[in-house]
Amino acid sequence: MRHMDDSLDTLRRPMRDLRVSVTDRCNFRCTYCMPFDEYKWIERQEVLSFEEIERVARLFLGLGIQKIRLTGGEPLVRKDLHRLISRLSAIEGLGDVTLTTNGALLAEQAPELYAAGLRRINVSIDTLRPDRFTALTKRGNLDEVLAGLFAAKKTGMAPIKVNAVIIRGTNDDEILDLVEFARNNGLEMRFIEYMDVGNANAWSLEKTVTKREILDTVHARFPVREVGRANGSAPAVDYEFLDGAGEIGIIGSVTEPFCSSCTRLRLTADGKLVTCLFAESGFDLKALLRSGASDEELRTQVANLWTARADRFSDVRWEQVRSGGYQPREHKKIEMITLGG
Repeated sequence: MRHMDDSLDTLRRPMRDLRVSVTDRCNFRCTYCMPFDEYKWIERQEVLSFEEIERVARLFLGLGIQKIRLTGGEPLVRKDLHRLISRLSAIEGLGDVTLTTNGALLAEQAPELYAAGLRRINVSIDTLRPDRFTALTKRGNLDEVLAGLFAAKKTGMAPIKVNAVIIRGTNDDEILDLVEFARNNGLEMRFIEYMDVGNANAWSLEKTVTKREILDTVHARFPVREVGRANGSAPAVDYEFLDGAGEIGIIGSVTEPFCSSCTRLRLTADGKLVTCLFAESGFDLKALLRSGASDEELRTQVANLWTARADRFSDVRWEQVRSGGYQPREHKKIEMITLGG
């Protein structure tokens, strides 16, 4: 078996984190991610089975993967997701299985997810105002999401992180409310700069509240000190409150790109391997999986894909944004619903 240290890309970045989109479908229509009412969905037989995902996970362990995050779409709309978590949790040597969810179906599923081995979870909540929540998500009900969040907490899942994308003129007046909510409930708040995912969210830099602005707003009310990035490569820079009431994380995807330490590989719901969140295309791993390729053949192909990886889209974008030369519409990217967060 190839030793994990061999799997460095052209910028000497190791492969550590696998993000698996288990479905492209979602029960919300958040304006910055899936602004349209209907999409051309991936056909069911084109979506990877739990068995296929488990096989891929085992293969990737040998290449250096230490953590798997399940995403979507909304992963909890995938039937019997707890069965996949059971399979992944049973893989010896896999350090962590985590889940990012909108929380709408969490209240009913939290106990079986926990029983299957899920311990860490991220719940996306961009606003604590019910009317604004419905306007942002088009189909979401804040009460259901909060019920799901607290159901997960009651099972014993920890840490529970709350993700919020901050958009100027939309929810930037709620930064402190969100921090207070997280502090009061033993949760970890994570703020994410608004960025140009997919091709349909009408992104512009004017709508991005920068990491520096978010940090200054929080620090003025709840003083913090910087802790750094988990494992030196996590997307969020973490800060701890000086009064000991937990931590927050801020992801400066636009203004403080972290391409140089990015260790993430993504598997789309229909089995494409993607080496960057902003990629235009992916490598068709599913075709290999279903053509009877051996584990060794699969491993070799994936290792070759990674060692050739040179992606640094966010670095380049920020250079172009600062020079005034960035045109988001010129960059055709895989839609977020297919790719997973």
